[in-house]
Amino acid sequence: MIRSTLVRFAAITALGFSGAAVADLKTVTLEVPGMNCSACPVTVKHALKNVKGVEKVSVTYEPKEAVVTFDDAKTSIGNLQDATRDAGYPSTPKIAAAEAKGR
Repeated sequence: MIRSTLVRFAAITALGFSGAAVADLKTVTLEVPGMNCSACPVTVKHALKNVKGVEKVSVTYEPKEAVVTFDDAKTSIGNLQDATRDAGYPSTPKIAAAEAKGR
């Protein structure tokens, strides 16, 4: 009886936690044209890392970009743009920028 209960508990626990561990990660490249010195990427990276759901951030001065991997259930591209804007560096998703140039 006890063994049977433990086996059921283990199965339910495993099922309950399996979905929580799997995140739907997305990656976006943001163009950040306002970065005008080599210290600017540090500020942008710090702002992005403080957004809930951000897993990884890489910011480069040349090209002036931020590559962000995030959990789209916890944040959005709009939230990432808000973070860079609030830090003084407005950004645009690279895909949107490329589409705008083509119009």
